[in-house]
Amino acid sequence: MTEALYRKYRPKKFSDVIGQDHIVKVLEAEIKSGDISHAYIFCGTRGTGKTSVARIFASGIGTSVDDIYEIDAASNNGVDEVRSLNESVFTLPFNSKYKVYILDEAHMLSKPAWNALLKTLEEPPEHVIFILATTEIHKILDTVLSRCEVYTFKKPSQEILKKMAQSIAKKEGHTLDDSSAELMAILGDGSFRDTQGIVQKVLAYSKDSKISEDEVRLVTGAPSVELVHGVISAMAEMKLEDGLSCVKKAVEQNIDMSVFLKLILHAVRAVLLVRFGAGHLVKDELSEKEFKFVSSLALNSEIGGKVFSSQTLIELLTAYEQTTGAYISQLPLELALIRIIKEKN
Repeated sequence: MTEALYRKYRPKKFSDVIGQDHIVKVLEAEIKSGDISHAYIFCGTRGTGKTSVARIFASGIGTSVDDIYEIDAASNNGVDEVRSLNESVFTLPFNSKYKVYILDEAHMLSKPAWNALLKTLEEPPEHVIFILATTEIHKILDTVLSRCEVYTFKKPSQEILKKMAQSIAKKEGHTLDDSSAELMAILGDGSFRDTQGIVQKVLAYSKDSKISEDEVRLVTGAPSVELVHGVISAMAEMKLEDGLSCVKKAVEQNIDMSVFLKLILHAVRAVLLVRFGAGHLVKDELSEKEFKFVSSLALNSEIGGKVFSSQTLIELLTAYEQTTGAYISQLPLELALIRIIKEKN
């Protein structure tokens, strides 16, 4: 069985961790000084490296594999499981100074379970360290937060994910051009793990060493660039029928409307930033072809000022938020186009 790329390229040391310098530097300083806290909370969206950094930190303070305990709080969230944990912490480590307990999805613990864990978190044995990883910190009790050092993991930027996709593809003997890597980064949605999963699927499918953008779209089910540009051009030219026609084609091709809107949003945001002189913020994220397209719209004073405004972006963002769970998946986008085009006329 082929090893999953997210496991193969998971950071093994702090220098491998990308985009979390604000956390890595502090943890490295704690290790160097020996001033280790008894409890940490690592929070952030999925696939940002919380569990990987927890493992690296545990290793950095000299904890062997035998003394690192990873617990899935989603499936061990009851009071009985926590009571068992509370009993186990008093057992000395096998061959390390510390025992490290990594609780993944910590927000899934029940309230009785939290209450059972609270005393241990407040006064754990000297040889025990807790690292709680969560994607939903707002669900964790204030009484728990106050007993922990809290670190917030940032979503990786589009540029970081793009470079990572190209780097992994190269190590696997493939080449990703800018537009292919850009698409993977967009679809990865701020997650290292999700982006690596997309890279793996595409590499498994492709028989060529050079990966084309068309292959990425085929494997991921992403809409063609012509459809995305078609909707944006229809907005620019105030042609509602053309825009709705592109949406209809996307539906006929069974395109995920959330993905379709995400790509439209990505391009319209770029148009807006270029229009207001901030194109340098997105230039590295976009392929040369895509940057040329958005620039042509942004620098056309007649089009740019009339159509591509903050209100247009708000309409599309609202449509994106309404798409998931919509009875007719394309309806939020259709309504947004009607408002954007008809109300500008």
